[in-house]
Amino acid sequence: MSALASASADEQSPSRSRVLWSACAAHALHDGYTDLIYVLLPLWQKEFAIGYATLALMRGLYAGAMACLQFPAALLAERRLGGRSTLAIGTVLAAAGYLLLGFSGSLLGVAGALVLSGAGASVQHPIGSAAVARAYAPRARGALGTYNFSGDLGKAAIPAAISLLLAVMPWREAVRIIAVPGFVVAGGLLIGLPRLQGAKEDHVRKAARPQRRGFWILFTIGLLDTAVRMGLLTFLPFLLAAKGASQPLIGLALALVFLGGAAGKITCGWLGARAGVLWTILLTEGGTAAAILACIALPLVPAMVLLPVLGLMLNGTSSVLYGSVPEFSPPSRAERAFAVFYTGNIGSGALSPVLYGVLGDAVGPVWATAATAATAATILPLAIVLAAVSRIEDREDA
Repeated sequence: MSALASASADEQSPSRSRVLWSACAAHALHDGYTDLIYVLLPLWQKEFAIGYATLALMRGLYAGAMACLQFPAALLAERRLGGRSTLAIGTVLAAAGYLLLGFSGSLLGVAGALVLSGAGASVQHPIGSAAVARAYAPRARGALGTYNFSGDLGKAAIPAAISLLLAVMPWREAVRIIAVPGFVVAGGLLIGLPRLQGAKEDHVRKAARPQRRGFWILFTIGLLDTAVRMGLLTFLPFLLAAKGASQPLIGLALALVFLGGAAGKITCGWLGARAGVLWTILLTEGGTAAAILACIALPLVPAMVLLPVLGLMLNGTSSVLYGSVPEFSPPSRAERAFAVFYTGNIGSGALSPVLYGVLGDAVGPVWATAATAATAATILPLAIVLAAVSRIEDREDA
């Protein structure tokens, strides 16, 4: 991890390492809690006799609370409680929501518990990202890539853990057990996470000007990148089924994409720290567009072989983008910048499958999948504009 997080020995000081490890633990836990809901949805449908729309609403309550409260959580950390306390309290709330879920006896109780847990989850992305960015400034991209990768570990581990528990006990008991690690992580944050200090004034002055121009270009790239990812994952199973893939093979295909994506998050964070934002985005987004078109054109077996590479490109850009947020915002307001950035990405992730779905109904899944490649291609000129704006700002600062 040290090789990925930093190029210098100084950046691996105990304090910085504690920040990174603590933030990664929180990220893994919160992302695992977020995807845990997918495992429980079929059980709720059977127990409460509800339709797909109500199930989607249950998932939306958690995601909505998490998205809407990220910016208030960032302000709370900046102005009142500090990052460490806010992150620990949010983690307690996320775990408490699942604990209450384990005692719920009605659908209304389930909904309330999900809102509470989602509200707690709102603190993690802006505060954890800002903490890592400050600790490893001015070369934070590699560390943020590691932090980004840790979320995928949680998405894999926690749903898998509750699936094993569900094999031997009712879902309420399993959920109560899975809530316990949340309280443990919250206590570990209070004990192990150093006090999160604000940025130095010279860093604030240097970053304040780019925040006004470059940040919104970066934000737009993030929206489009998320749209490509969510749109492709929506249609990929149908594309593979049309090539003759069975249901188990489609499951394997998605696993290959996700494994490649996890590798892409950590690899491209490292690459962005060395090759720079522009060339990394051009490589990942250009590679994504090319790989999507290749998967459309190729027969089933070659397409399956290509899927890990597609996943690497598809998810790799996100680490570069997250790692660039501190460069386009004042470090003293890093929590706010990350909150805005993550909220936009969550919103894009919710809306883009609907828009691509409408397009798919009109032109079919193949052309809708091709549209995701076209969306990835539109990011390329935006990346060039972002690099140009950065150079202009550097000259103005000089």
